[in-house]
Amino acid sequence: NSMILLPVLSPPPKVRGTHPDCSVVLHFQKREAECLERIRSESQTPAFPGQEGCPTEWDGVSCWPALPLGQSRAVACPDILHVFRKSKGLIQRNCTEWGWSLPSPPYHSACQLETLGSSNDTEAKACHFVTMKVLYTCGYSTSLAALLLAIGIFSCFRKLHCTRNSIHIHFFASFILRGTAVFIKDSVLFSDESINHCTMSTVTCKAAIAFFQYSVLANFYWLLVEGLYLQTLLLLTFTCDRSYTWGYILIGWGVPMVTVGVWVLTRLQYDNHGCWDDYSSLYWWVIKAPILLAIFVNFLIFLNVTRMLAQKIWCPDLSKTHKQQYMRLTKSTLLLIPLFGVHYVVFALFPEHVGVNARLYFELVLGSYQGFLVALLYCFLNGEVQAEIRRNWGKWQRSMESNVFNLATQDFTA
Repeated sequence: NSMILLPVLSPPPKVRGTHPDCSVVLHFQKREAECLERIRSESQTPAFPGQEGCPTEWDGVSCWPALPLGQSRAVACPDILHVFRKSKGLIQRNCTEWGWSLPSPPYHSACQLETLGSSNDTEAKACHFVTMKVLYTCGYSTSLAALLLAIGIFSCFRKLHCTRNSIHIHFFASFILRGTAVFIKDSVLFSDESINHCTMSTVTCKAAIAFFQYSVLANFYWLLVEGLYLQTLLLLTFTCDRSYTWGYILIGWGVPMVTVGVWVLTRLQYDNHGCWDDYSSLYWWVIKAPILLAIFVNFLIFLNVTRMLAQKIWCPDLSKTHKQQYMRLTKSTLLLIPLFGVHYVVFALFPEHVGVNARLYFELVLGSYQGFLVALLYCFLNGEVQAEIRRNWGKWQRSMESNVFNLATQDFTA
């Protein structure tokens, strides 16, 4: 005669926290575990020795303490935000000869259950997330193809081999890493619908989340390197920039590695629960703070480079060619720095549960096309790259025409 209202009954959970969306499930699992522990305790020491009565029971929503025969007990609605509307109603159950009676009034009537919604609402939400997944899958696939092509172009043409383009290649690689991490995370966490994501706590899923966090950090720090390199070029025009290459690599790949290492050790030591995708945890700031720092430094670089550029452009002694060179040098990075950081700073100022739909749209859908935008700005719209492609294309055409002419000549003379 137990009633299951929510699909949350399972063996007692071994983990506590995961994604905030699972808070309702985890609340009921925690209450269930406490109730089952009480039942095990009473099985060793009966609550009413020598008397008839109803033992402690978990009905899927509330824990009903043991009660002597013929008596009744009332409990309040579970205190769950966004699930039960605030209600002063009580649910009552009687201890009869046949055991516990059914809850009266039923939970859905007394507690005014809200968030289960209608089947149409559930289907609409499911359709919304499926559509969003299709959009960001297309976005990341497009970005990966464009980035791989851009890396191939920079690698194939020897005249494009320089420190600036080497940094671009690392920046492209961070986007490829980020897109790959998203696909890996989806395949590990959401590929099997029979697995309860809310209680998943495997080494594989934790590794997938750690890899994802590393790729996101590397992405922001290689954008920071792009800004640092641009400022270095403007400040130290005659300095050999190759001497800074290893420093850039340490910032772009090394700082994220150290940060994620500290975060992993912290979670293992103090909060080794769930799949480590709990963005409401205080330990999330181990990842979040370095990202905000990178965005802040990039913003300062943005202001400084803009100031320096204005000074150089308005300088009367600077030739028109040099002015065009500075403009070409800075336009891509100056566009990317605010583009990549603004939405992250805006969302960082609010709790993680605020503006979830907008956050998902920006970070998943629009964010999935950022790699394509980077490849477009740094490679496909780059005048130097276009000139090199045209030069090699013309060289290849002349070579083909020469080969055809030689073949025709050989046939004629034969």
